[in-house]
Amino acid sequence: GRLNPKQRTNYNSKKTMATLSGEKRKRDTMASSNLQSLRYSNEGGKTPTLSVLDQLLIPDKKEYVDIPDVEAAWGVIRSMQIRGAPLIAIVACLGLSVDLATNPKTKSELDKLSPDDADAILSYISKKTDYLRTSRPTAVNLFNALDELTEKMTEAASASANGDSKREKIVKCVVQYAEFMLERDVSDNEAIGAHGADAILSRVGDKGLKMVTICNTGSLATAGFGTALGVVRELQRRNKLESITALETRPYNQGSRLTAFEIVEEKMPGGQLICDSMAASLMKTKGVDACVVGADRVCANGDTANKIGTYNLSIVSAAHDVPFYVASPFTTLDTKLQSGDDIEIEERPAKELLDTARAPQNIPCWNPSFDVTPAKYITGIITEKGVIEKSEDGTFDIISFVKKHS
Repeated sequence: GRLNPKQRTNYNSKKTMATLSGEKRKRDTMASSNLQSLRYSNEGGKTPTLSVLDQLLIPDKKEYVDIPDVEAAWGVIRSMQIRGAPLIAIVACLGLSVDLATNPKTKSELDKLSPDDADAILSYISKKTDYLRTSRPTAVNLFNALDELTEKMTEAASASANGDSKREKIVKCVVQYAEFMLERDVSDNEAIGAHGADAILSRVGDKGLKMVTICNTGSLATAGFGTALGVVRELQRRNKLESITALETRPYNQGSRLTAFEIVEEKMPGGQLICDSMAASLMKTKGVDACVVGADRVCANGDTANKIGTYNLSIVSAAHDVPFYVASPFTTLDTKLQSGDDIEIEERPAKELLDTARAPQNIPCWNPSFDVTPAKYITGIITEKGVIEKSEDGTFDIISFVKKHS
């Protein structure tokens, strides 16, 4: 997702804010929620600090992990101490900015390069971004965010001199643009919530809705508000939410550990937890108005990669005529991949399944982290730029939507 002119203007204005009011800049990144997925500050505009909520400890503990460098950012992403496609991208970019601006080892290595040798400096930083790309392969947001940040660094390096060295320009650009991405993520999520609530209410009726979701797509998966759970949060704000059911989301239990935690913390009406295998029975006996899920990658034909179990839920929804919506940022749309067959699916260690299954430790396991929901089971794809709906022939035209809004 390249920036449109309006977004570029917002970025430019935020650069001034970051410079002038740095001494009091400590973001509440969860302004729309009681939960903070990360804590970021930049006292004086030149010393960014970052810590992230260790989500492996939720709901038992709330502990934050300091992120002083890209290795730490890589580690919390890889270990799933933080997760959620939008949050992974934000933590990678903020982690890079902290590394370049404050990490003594990095600063010492940069000192060995000429401060005006832009090519050498960009080459050095590219090794760090390449490393961050290896943390988790399925979520496209990470790759798009790093591509976007790289483009801005290149522009900064080629900008006319104003007294700063090339190194100073590039590092300043990374810090300021990562901060812009942080703020943009929250506003984008709020727009996703509004578009999603409008679309679902328009389809199923202006009433209190019984909603279902899987995995965690709320404040803990983003910089704030959430994507799919942000839609639910917006329905709650409008007094149009009768109930929200979270699927447990085996084997890592993001639904029971994280989404259920958010539901309780936010006092969402009718909140309840069910096992993944109970969704069909819930729809048949209790009734469900709509499902809304997140996404880690949406292909050109609308096929969508999301947490394992999403595909099952889409089939169950289709069998019960329940609308099935995907809610994710515009940056999740990957038109370079024609279909879900092209998506690399991350496989997690067997231990993660064995430890939560009380199974014999010597039983072989297959533990994919994601599955791909075919476009035919998806009702609409909700982004901050609007809702992508199917054409008359029953297919999604993701490419045209991306071209229109890029």
